[in-house]
Amino acid sequence: MTKVLRPAALSVDGSPLERTLAGALKDRQMVTPEGKSVASSIEGVSIRDLTTHTDGRGTMTELYDPRWQWHPDPLVFAYCFTVRPGCAKGWNLHKLHDDRYCLLQGEMELVLYDVRPDSSTCGLVSRIVLSEHHRRLVNVPKFVWHADVNIGQRDCVAINFPTSPYDHADPDKYRLPLDTPLIPYSLAGYRGF
Repeated sequence: MTKVLRPAALSVDGSPLERTLAGALKDRQMVTPEGKSVASSIEGVSIRDLTTHTDGRGTMTELYDPRWQWHPDPLVFAYCFTVRPGCAKGWNLHKLHDDRYCLLQGEMELVLYDVRPDSSTCGLVSRIVLSEHHRRLVNVPKFVWHADVNIGQRDCVAINFPTSPYDHADPDKYRLPLDTPLIPYSLAGYRGF
């Protein structure tokens, strides 16, 4: 004979239901009924969804076309970078150029912190998840701190189309450590610099 375990009788005070709900956080709205994110976006950040075409041989994704008029600056330079699982690259800021990312493989959280005094979103932290399952272009405006965080189980592979070529003699890159108290976002548990 199988013994059936029953939960303790519910009481008005301190029932399991009341205790667990008292410690729970209710989900907040993440998307509209149409599937669009309701997250706050930093001023000047734009995102363009990319279409992946699939057939029996594999896939093809157009990464950048100036005819899209997605970003006003022309394509002048491109490079590929990776982020290993459990790692983060950041915090970085550029004074002279925007970054324009496209993630090819993996899952990455792009964390942005707007410190531009004249921006309507100054002081805002924004997170954008990029995935190989939903490819997008996203730009990071100059003077916005950003960190690239691998939230998946394999290497992230991304392409950057910055708005100016890399200056090897005088790099336009400023860094803060991952655990800086100057940015109100914790990257605890991630390795990197």
